[in-house]
Amino acid sequence: MVIQHHVRVYKSEENLAREDQLAHKIAVVAADPVAVADDVADMVINRVIDNASVAIASLNRGPIVAARAQALSHAPSTGGSGASVFGIAEKVSPEWAAWANGVAVRELDYHDTFLSAEYSHPGDNIPPILAVAQHVGASGADLLRGITTGYEIQVDLVKSICLHKHKIDHVAHLGPSAAAGIGTLLGLDVETIFQAVGQGLHTTTATRQSRKGEISTWKAHAPAFAGKMAVEAADRAMRGQTSPVPIYEGEDGVIAWMLDGPDAAYEVPLPAPGEAKRAILDTYTKEHSAEYQAQALIDLARKLHNEHPELADAATIASVLIKTSHHTHNVIGSGANDPQKYDPTASRETLDHSIPYIFTVALQDGSWHHVDSYTPERAGRPDTVELWHKVTTAEDPEWTRRYHTNDIAEKAFGGSVVITLADGTVITDEIAVADAHPLGARPFARAQYIAKFRTLAEGLVEPAEIERFLAAAQRLPQLAAGELDQLNIQAAPGVIDLAAAPKGLF
Repeated sequence: MVIQHHVRVYKSEENLAREDQLAHKIAVVAADPVAVADDVADMVINRVIDNASVAIASLNRGPIVAARAQALSHAPSTGGSGASVFGIAEKVSPEWAAWANGVAVRELDYHDTFLSAEYSHPGDNIPPILAVAQHVGASGADLLRGITTGYEIQVDLVKSICLHKHKIDHVAHLGPSAAAGIGTLLGLDVETIFQAVGQGLHTTTATRQSRKGEISTWKAHAPAFAGKMAVEAADRAMRGQTSPVPIYEGEDGVIAWMLDGPDAAYEVPLPAPGEAKRAILDTYTKEHSAEYQAQALIDLARKLHNEHPELADAATIASVLIKTSHHTHNVIGSGANDPQKYDPTASRETLDHSIPYIFTVALQDGSWHHVDSYTPERAGRPDTVELWHKVTTAEDPEWTRRYHTNDIAEKAFGGSVVITLADGTVITDEIAVADAHPLGARPFARAQYIAKFRTLAEGLVEPAEIERFLAAAQRLPQLAAGELDQLNIQAAPGVIDLAAAPKGLF
């Protein structure tokens, strides 16, 4: 059974024992050699395919072009054979593969998610763990165990410790989870994982300004940086280097000064010794390339478009009010008070965090596309701008309650919509979860993950390479030591022009 661990701040003279520290308890879970259940292994395969889908679609976007160029400046290190970078054959040092592939996976904001006290994209654990696995010649079974740990630790932290309330970016939970996953992959002892987890946390706490106002390209780099730090933290810990202790509970630690303060207390759920790590099954992916809170509302807009085609005409609508959770209202809604969320010249990163924009385009088009829905021409269309500025959001306490509940059957990330027409007619509708959610109208299963990969890889990867990758990914548990390079993907000739990459310091 899951054990709820009480976590609070301790004064230095209280001398909190190492085994009672959260980082140590995380390390114990990571070092526990429990078997990976079949349904968990199947979901890991799904997410490896999902990550590859969105990474391939990002191959020529600015952030990944720059990150890939940086990675290619760092040849494989002496401790292994190096790790693969999506799209190309060259290998690089594993921390830099984690960096480049982490940016590629996050760039389109189109992979998996878990939302609770905090929010996260647990698939961000895969690039650093896979990079290390490739570098050391690990097996598919080793990789499975490592990824399962990464998901478990991140989801457990996200369930219990809120970061965004204190304007700390959510990747502060990723540094420790990826470090723990690497520890499991490598079969490290508890003490070494403990030190890596502490360093992983210490080096990845940053503010949420990366997701506020004019959102920059750093949004894609932030989780990649956390993954890179996790790889480096594991390396340092393996060399006997130590981390700040206690990193969470110390009187000058993360909780006391960055989170709820010296009087804070949390209940953190972690698997009991011998208990399987199943947290990946609580997570969900995206059908649409947009912030997760937008997923269900895109589906609702698509439904309204089909049922009321007249709503595509901005002139027929007087106002659109979206009643939703506190988080959706304040992060991607009008409650953020960010004028950029209504600016047709805003960056793609800003538009995918604007539910007024996203709902407007989905309502007018009846669909959502990872490229076409974000073009400057689409955002600047006069009738779209007219309708966009009629859309506002408001917090509804019931949607907030459902957002935060730990009851999976009740947990919801949608909202209700009130559309008032120019003639006074009112159209209302609501949606609780996205169609692709496990409890949604069309839940994603293996066929949908494969279809997403084929769609995003089309024209960028040759057909034979698509089939080779899908076959290898679905054999992940059976891949032998040294065969994990098969999980890389080669872009079709001419898709990537390495010579066109921007120049920097390296």
